[in-house]
Amino acid sequence: MMSRSTTLLALIAVALTAYRAWIIHHLGIDPYVDEAYYWGWSRALDWGYYSKPPVIAAMIAASEALLGHTLLALKLPALLSYPVAAFLINAVGTRLFAPRVGFWSALAFLTLPLVSTLGLFVSTDAPLLMFWALGMWALVRALESAAWRHWLVVGVALGLGLMSKYTMAAFAGSALLVMLAQPAGRRQLLTLRPWAALALGIAIFAPNIGWNIEHDFPTFRHTAEITRLESRGWAPGELVEFIGAQWLSFGPVLTLGLLWAILRLHRLWYQSAYRTLFLLSLPLLLLVCAQALTGRANGNWAAPVFVAACVLVPASLFDAGRRRLLVVAVGLNFALGMAVYHWPDIARFGGIALSAKNDPYKRARGWSALNDGVAPFVAQYPEAIVVASDRELLAQAIYRLALTRYASWNPAQHVIDHYQLTTSLRAGEPRPVLYLSRTADIPAIASRFASATPLGEVHVAIHRDFDRRLYLFLLEGFKGYQ
Repeated sequence: MMSRSTTLLALIAVALTAYRAWIIHHLGIDPYVDEAYYWGWSRALDWGYYSKPPVIAAMIAASEALLGHTLLALKLPALLSYPVAAFLINAVGTRLFAPRVGFWSALAFLTLPLVSTLGLFVSTDAPLLMFWALGMWALVRALESAAWRHWLVVGVALGLGLMSKYTMAAFAGSALLVMLAQPAGRRQLLTLRPWAALALGIAIFAPNIGWNIEHDFPTFRHTAEITRLESRGWAPGELVEFIGAQWLSFGPVLTLGLLWAILRLHRLWYQSAYRTLFLLSLPLLLLVCAQALTGRANGNWAAPVFVAACVLVPASLFDAGRRRLLVVAVGLNFALGMAVYHWPDIARFGGIALSAKNDPYKRARGWSALNDGVAPFVAQYPEAIVVASDRELLAQAIYRLALTRYASWNPAQHVIDHYQLTTSLRAGEPRPVLYLSRTADIPAIASRFASATPLGEVHVAIHRDFDRRLYLFLLEGFKGYQ
């Protein structure tokens, strides 16, 4: 039977999730490019894709099997993953400290600016944070009980986390540090259980490794490229930008609570519960800070840090008798989320015209209307292969029009996305090409074909200074890239 605090948390989570589903409809947005990109993956399930492992594609496929091809179905994995993570965080906070800590930890997580933002858009961070939270809960239970069932859950969480995003590898390192930092953990390292959990995690992840071997390691190479492993340098500006992103992601006051807990590290470290939380958060944070200082780090690369941090901060604030500060921190984060969700309404009420500069959702606007304008051309040339050199144009067209014949224009033959990995045009291709272009003139591309016929343009006005415009060409007789 659920406790009163857990029941209240469930009601809040359901209400907040329903509200976010309504906001998606209310904003009138289309999928972002990565969402449309992942949807395309979900139509051809595999053990891997160019830039990510397969869990996100499998989740979208399952969601659409239940709800059909709708925007809500596309985003459902994100809408559900964060509440599940919150309940796991609640269980950890309750187990390590008290029910009130668990409740406020989960509430802090649900209202994080990062979660408020990502909660509207399906991304690989959604399952990653959910499986990180599952791994944290199972690790805490395993260290208490030494039970096989808890260690096996640790292994499942590790494997599925790795199949969501490679950042989950940091969990294995943090879990090892947690075990080394306490006697019970060191004793269990001498048993089979944690190593069986590791083996199970690797076994679950193995199909993605096999897929990468078969395709010449595209995901591993992509990860190395975006982290700039081959071109390290000194970039203090990148570090400042990354730290600013973490401050915005965790929330203004909650970040102060985290800094305060870190400053009290020398006192809190002697309590095993705090030590566990520090070791499940700080190593990854320091690692990505080092990455930012010497190269490049996106703001969401350290997102799993916030799973343990959402327990650490409420626990330390309760211990210090600063409950009001916690309430203010969570309340402010909630208000910031509402402000972002309703910014178009606020602007309209204040007489402010939305524009390219002040509309945070502009990248997700106009795509449905644009591709509805492309649909008649696709219908007119049903045998044509739809081609674009722009990943965004191709992803959005595939999503809206459910295309089955498409390819990426790739004269350099250098693979930088999944379309280029899985599609190609060959000299002598008998089918015509329906080429989508952002520009009205494509002489270099047209020269590769026997004939090139402009078909017209599709234009969608969004704001006074922002629109989408697409030019279409019928190309026949492909001569090859050379």
